[in-house]
Amino acid sequence: MNFFEDNIYLIRAMSAALLLAPLCSLLGVFVTARRMAFFSDTIAHAALAGVAIGFLVGFNEPTFPMVMFSLLVAVAMFWLKDNTALLTDSIMAILLSGSVALGVIIMSAMKGFRGQLHAYLFGDIQAVSESELVLAAVLSLGVGAVVFGHLNSLTLLSAHEDLAHVSGAPVKLLNYLFVGILTLTVSASIRLLGVLLVTALIVIPPAAARNLSCSLRQQIVGSILCGLASGLGGVWAAYHLDLPAGPSIVLSAISVFLITLAISRFRPTPTAVAMRRKT
Repeated sequence: MNFFEDNIYLIRAMSAALLLAPLCSLLGVFVTARRMAFFSDTIAHAALAGVAIGFLVGFNEPTFPMVMFSLLVAVAMFWLKDNTALLTDSIMAILLSGSVALGVIIMSAMKGFRGQLHAYLFGDIQAVSESELVLAAVLSLGVGAVVFGHLNSLTLLSAHEDLAHVSGAPVKLLNYLFVGILTLTVSASIRLLGVLLVTALIVIPPAAARNLSCSLRQQIVGSILCGLASGLGGVWAAYHLDLPAGPSIVLSAISVFLITLAISRFRPTPTAVAMRRKT
């Protein structure tokens, strides 16, 4: 037995973290800039119902129904926003609670799948398969190409949607494109952190990078690095300390955030200076 055979689960988990943690962190910069953290949380919780439906109809690996149901919820959010007088946060709360209730009811009726429910709630990165790694690699390359190919338009859209529209950017198309890739990324990352924790990897690394960055582009680079450190550090700690991987990654991300926050106190950025002046 060589090193790779002895540590196959660790290598797969590290590979998944290497692919998905920076991807979540990259999208998280735009999510936090556009105040869409609750949106990603809604999509993550909707995936639980997709998993339950997948098991119900006979899927051994419910990735496809999970993604499809998450996309359906994303479309429903846009439709309700355009066709009702409800506020966006109310729409998200309705869809989030309804999706979780549906998923739990279906899972509770299928007693043989309750153990898998726990894995999808809190993540099970050490059980990631080779096919899931291939999917993560394809997703990372595809989403990365889309984001960096439309970086200027997405940056302008995040800063001021009306200005992006006046500048000739295809705002509606970009909105749907961003929601689509965010939904795919959240769904794919549930194996990494679980339904309850996946939003943390989208929100915390950009927040950590913001402590030290002076521009959106700096925040993008910093967020990717913080996400990478959080993912790999959390998996390493979980493997060697026999801890659950999802919570370990989140606590690792919070540790990175606290470190950057402490550094910003000694080397304040323009953002930090502005915040101090407001207070």
